Amino acid sequence: MRIHLAAAGALLLAGCAFPGANSRIALVPSQVPDAIEQQLQQIGRVVDPPKTAALYAPLQQREPYAGVRVARDLRFGPDPQRNLLDVFTPESGGAARPVLVFVHGGGFTAGGRRAPGSPFYDNIGVWAVKNGMVAVNTTYRLAPQNPWPAAQEDLAATITWVRENIAARGGDPNRIYLMGHSAGAAHVAQYIGHPRFHVEPGGGIAGAILVSGLFDPSSATPSPALQSYFGTDASAYARRSALPGMAASRLPMLVAYAELDPSDFHEQAEQAQAALCAANHCGPLLQLRGHSHMSEVYAINTGDTALTDAIRAFVR
Repeated sequence: MRIHLAAAGALLLAGCAFPGANSRIALVPSQVPDAIEQQLQQIGRVVDPPKTAALYAPLQQREPYAGVRVARDLRFGPDPQRNLLDVFTPESGGAARPVLVFVHGGGFTAGGRRAPGSPFYDNIGVWAVKNGMVAVNTTYRLAPQNPWPAAQEDLAATITWVRENIAARGGDPNRIYLMGHSAGAAHVAQYIGHPRFHVEPGGGIAGAILVSGLFDPSSATPSPALQSYFGTDASAYARRSALPGMAASRLPMLVAYAELDPSDFHEQAEQAQAALCAANHCGPLLQLRGHSHMSEVYAINTGDTALTDAIRAFVR
């Protein structure tokens, strides 16, 4: 069963029109192919990029991408390896498009915007261009060498670069949507939640899409990965929580997570939703049925539009 764009749009509008009314989770029906869904169930509620990538890579396009130009390794900051981004634009011009900036995950200590020979995360940029946007895939400095708030500083530098340069590439600097997955969603939330990092009042963006993130280190399950970024002094975690600033923000936010996510991601998403609803700033909270932590983003730009229908409705 599919949730189509019109249904997704109605869901988002309902959430915006009636603060607090959508505090319950919206279950998005699974579009995962049966054979893949069975294998995801076997993998279970764990974060397993290699096994999940093997299931979805055959469904993805390979470069060169028809109708899409990619400008690689554009530098936005001083770090020669981690302050780089890729820009995806249509081959033909036209009116200025909204901009989707994607921030990858990797447990705070790993990850990148693209691995050699892999379609991920080009798949997100290609999908965005095919659906009327310009896309930016960015990266950031990693822990433990670069602990909090290095990634937020890099996001601020990314947004500054986009605001200054994207118009020349067909994007609208007044319609920048920041999308993060996993640790990337945590970094996006931290950027939103701490105005000290904002490049403009309100953050300089039009909205945020937070997919399977950790928003409050003080309530998250302690782990070496979490401590590598936020530090080993747990007494500082409450001050570094994104939730108070997210609740105070008027920025539109779309929060989603996967049915097969580890339980911490369920709890963090519901905690974020509760904080937003308590501040009369409820947005949609989507649970993507059938999906796992990695499949929810590896499925972007395939026939599975469970998440991307909602993103399209949110951006438009």
